[in-house]
Amino acid sequence: MKKIMMLAVVALSVIACNKETATNANTGKTTSTATGFKTAYIDTEELMKEYQEFKDFEAKFKTMSDKMKNELDSDARRFQNDVMDLQKNAQSKGMEWAQKRQAELERRQQTLAEKEQNYMKKFQEESAVERDSMVSRMKKFIKDYGKEQGYDYIYGTGDAASVLYGKEEYNLTKEILALLHKQYEEKTSKKVEVKEEAKKEEVKKK
Repeated sequence: MKKIMMLAVVALSVIACNKETATNANTGKTTSTATGFKTAYIDTEELMKEYQEFKDFEAKFKTMSDKMKNELDSDARRFQNDVMDLQKNAQSKGMEWAQKRQAELERRQQTLAEKEQNYMKKFQEESAVERDSMVSRMKKFIKDYGKEQGYDYIYGTGDAASVLYGKEEYNLTKEILALLHKQYEEKTSKKVEVKEEAKKEEVKKK
């Protein structure tokens, strides 16, 4: 699931970085201007790992998955117990009872299979809709940020990297994460815990 999200965000990637640098007066970021382009990059793997909304998304659907699994496991145990009961009592209760009970269990087995399929479909559809919505919001956020800050290109790194190397001063990851978390806090009224190294980065910028 995480890799699917990452590939979607990595669609932001374009071409390789230029060489000469200049400092942005607003952010203090050094950006490439060799051919008049202002560029930077985002570590998409770190973005996916650290962004709180993605963490909440994974936690939500893990809980949903665990609940479905527990329910299906409980159904399967009851079914297995009834099969064992049939095997144990078939001879003592007679052929007619055994055949009737077996037909009932076959219907239940089919119902359980359909229930599992419906649960999987529901899980996949709901998680895909929410995941796609998150990715779209993130892409829009980065696009708007790039326009506001005057970037020509913002590249993406990660498993499907288009940037194999970039100087750290071109790295916007922590800056974007901080802004996304601020927006997420305002949206959800949920305080996002920031790692110590991220706090140090913010202090450096100030």
